[in-house]
Amino acid sequence: MKKWSTKMIVEAGIMLALAIVLSKIKIYEAPQGGSVTAGSMIPILLFAMRWGAGAGVIAGATFGILKIILGGWVFSPIQAILEYPVAFGLLGLAGLFSSWDSNDSKVRYYLNTALSTALAIGGRFICHFLAGVIFFKEYAGDKNPWLYSLGYQASYLVPEFIISAIILSLIWKPLQKSIKAN
Repeated sequence: MKKWSTKMIVEAGIMLALAIVLSKIKIYEAPQGGSVTAGSMIPILLFAMRWGAGAGVIAGATFGILKIILGGWVFSPIQAILEYPVAFGLLGLAGLFSSWDSNDSKVRYYLNTALSTALAIGGRFICHFLAGVIFFKEYAGDKNPWLYSLGYQASYLVPEFIISAIILSLIWKPLQKSIKAN
């Protein structure tokens, strides 16, 4: 993990603020929580891609804590920890595949960006999926709670993944060039 600097901390604060604002712009909101937003995870993903997985996990967990404070769905302490600091902290995994080299082919660039996004949002998905099975199985009714949770989480996280992957694919390379130029 890179050493925390004033620049990194300020950038984390800006990205957290942007993520909170974008999370308030909802395209679709699921009935028992979860929503498709205007790319609310992108600032955290970008931060992780720029500063690494360790810093990204800390920024993501902070984002999760802020979401609880600003009105998260809390039913038990374990559920709250799993669905907020842990789930959003896993967005920091985007820092694992995000390295970019100007000699990389376009295919490799897009593949790394998609892998970074998929790993991060996949980690978040697993946390919400498990919480759905463990804490919210009564919403499944007579359906299998595992399948119900899978479908429910996919209903908002798959569109979030698509939005995030497309936008990150468009902006990550120009941002990297801009950062290296400074």
